[in-house]
Amino acid sequence: MRKCKLALASLVVGTVAVGSTHAQTKPTEITIATEGAYEPWNFTGPDGKLAGFEIDLANDLCARMKIKCNIVAQDWDGLIPSLNAKKFDAIMASMIVTEKRLGVISFSEPYAPTAAALMVEKSGPLANLPGTGTTIDLAGDKAKVELELQPLRDALKGKAVGAQVSTANVAFLDTYFKDVVDPREYKTVEQHDLDLQAGRIDAVVAQKTSLTATLSKDDFKDYTIAGPTLTGGVFGQGIAAGLRKDDTELKAMFDEAISAAKADGTINELAKKWMKIGLE
Repeated sequence: MRKCKLALASLVVGTVAVGSTHAQTKPTEITIATEGAYEPWNFTGPDGKLAGFEIDLANDLCARMKIKCNIVAQDWDGLIPSLNAKKFDAIMASMIVTEKRLGVISFSEPYAPTAAALMVEKSGPLANLPGTGTTIDLAGDKAKVELELQPLRDALKGKAVGAQVSTANVAFLDTYFKDVVDPREYKTVEQHDLDLQAGRIDAVVAQKTSLTATLSKDDFKDYTIAGPTLTGGVFGQGIAAGLRKDDTELKAMFDEAISAAKADGTINELAKKWMKIGLE
């Protein structure tokens, strides 16, 4: 009997010891990865330094979390694999929370909403796309969404439309337009913007804030946003910091810092600074 009690006690102690190895402690230093090629969210300036809404926000969040942060650039299509390979600790790269991504990583509380649109040539045949000035919520009734998108499908039939690889914009084309358009995938938004200028494609689909930044450049004065604003559905649940699923302590820290930055107006002010619009 005594041996049984000793064995049981050893098992309990062993269990506690094993469990304690999984307890997470608050990190004192982390590395945040961004794309560095998605103005105004994150980009590399003429001086070679990272800048943009998310760079300023990352620095603010790190100050609130009282940890040292290193911000590095990483190609878009390598962000999630590299996060899970522990090459860095978080992603802040205008990444939309989607069900597919939630299958492989975790996300913080969203720090910005998302909305997409199409950019076309002002004097081109697509300048007056149907739905301009309206918003289509893709999370709505399926039959209603399909009805609302049909005029746009008709207008884009046979056209080449560009989008950045591994984004919700590609998912949008694949879900609603793959049978009517020629979808083209690009490594960066800059590449599809340049192809639009060169006449190799007829339109691009991207986040509206990114398109607005592009249109502010002198060499894109002959282009415009056309068609409806697109939200919900494949465009996910907002933009958030990507984290490894097992980094629950870091997620809690990000959530608390983001909530505080929303509450005191910091995020809204940064949006006005970089996007010329507020997020409230």
